Amino acid sequence: MKNKNKNNIKFNDGWCFAIVNGRLSEIYFAKKFGIYAHCYIQRSKFSKCEQKMIDADIKKCVFSYRKGYYYDKIKKLKYKVPSIKKVFPESKNSKIYTADELRKKFGL
Repeated sequence: MKNKNKNNIKFNDGWCFAIVNGRLSEIYFAKKFGIYAHCYIQRSKFSKCEQKMIDADIKKCVFSYRKGYYYDKIKKLKYKVPSIKKVFPESKNSKIYTADELRKKFGL
């Protein structure tokens, strides 16, 4: 019963700063799916106000990512990453382009 309550953590739609695999990053989460992505960032690129937000967030959010799972090191929970197609479903008529295809398309 204790594990049942732990796994019922609710996420909102959004992002926050976190430590992932020992590096500063932003994690992205959705209400339906939980954590679905992260990207590494440099602290020096942010203003002093944002750096205060970083300090507050990284005290609460420490994860490791490996083989499609995020492990919360503080709460000792494991989150499976959903398929990117579930998070961002393709519309029937749209095509996803690579960066090179977009450069060719726009003549850059």
